[in-house]
Order: sequence, then C-alpha cells, then structure tokens
Amino acid sequence: MLATRWEPWAELNRLSREMDRLFSRGTNDSVMGVGSYPALNVWEDDDNLFAEAELPGFCLDDLEIYVTGNQLTLKGERKPPEHGGGTWHRQERGYGKFSRTVELPGDIDSENVSAEFKNGVLNITLPKSEAVKPRRIEVKAS
Repeated sequence: MLATRWEPWAELNRLSREMDRLFSRGTNDSVMGVGSYPALNVWEDDDNLFAEAELPGFCLDDLEIYVTGNQLTLKGERKPPEHGGGTWHRQERGYGKFSRTVELPGDIDSENVSAEFKNGVLNITLPKSEAVKPRRIEVKAS
C-alpha cells in the first residue's frame, strides 16, 4: 500500500490561488466597484471640506457626484479598452462601473458644492453647512 504524504501548505496555496482568481481585476468580467475605488483624499479648513480622487482615463460624462447630508457619493464607469481584436498579454487596468460613498465629518451645504476635473484628477469643494461651523459664544458677566 502506497502512503501519501499530507501537505498542509499545498491546500493553503490552492485556497490562496482561488481567492486571487475570484477577486482578480485582470479579467474581462472585472468590476471596478470592488474595494475602495477610487482612492480619496479628504481634508478641511474652517469653511470647506475638500475631496480629491484620481480617475485617469475617465471622461467627464462618465462621472456623477452626489452629496446628501454628510455623505459624498462618486459614481462612474470606465469603458473597456478597444484593442482591435488582438490577443491580450496583460490587462491590469480595470474597467466597468463603480460607486463609492464616504461619510464626511459634518453636514454639507449641497447647493454650493463645486467640482473640477482636470488631468484625470477630480477636485471637489464641499462648503460646510452653517450649522456645523464653529461659532464663538459670547459669555455675559452677571
């Protein structure tokens, strides 16, 4: 009788390969909505919040921005690349639809939000709602 040796790492390696295949963005059926895409930088000053997202290869018509209360939502779609019917050797840039919603540290005056898309970078200026701006309280002496 031939004894087979149990290889515990072989099973873990197989599981790892399967997980990589499942979540891979390098296939034609990839969706950009997996994970946190696009990456965002968010910072503030006294009057505004600012958000910045890198979106190379997008057209302005393929992007949507929504602000509701203290949430910012970015939606968009990158079209699949046209390659003239040739054979792919490597495809690492994802395509498809994405949607990302982030909670902001305070309510926003959504009527005055502005955005600029230049060189593949989306910059959004989000004015703070008057209700969340710090106010100096006058203390009266008695």
